[in-house]
Amino acid sequence: MVLVNVLEVLKWLIIARALMSWFVDPRSANPLVAWIRGVTDAILRPMRAMLPSLGGMDLSPIVAILLIQLAQQAIARGPGAYY
Repeated sequence: MVLVNVLEVLKWLIIARALMSWFVDPRSANPLVAWIRGVTDAILRPMRAMLPSLGGMDLSPIVAILLIQLAQQAIARGPGAYY
């Protein structure tokens, strides 16, 4: 269940990053902002490369959160749940 909790924290960091994109200057020197960006970039950057460009709208946080939720459900059900 530790992995489920780690994924939950990652999900909330992605939400925080999405909110920061609206309210915080991207060139901010705040170390917390830089840390959140560094952690979430590892997840969001590959998704941005796979998703089509929709103008100024970034759907990668939504896709990442959905995938994290699916992973959490799969982990919670256990390995024998799909046989």
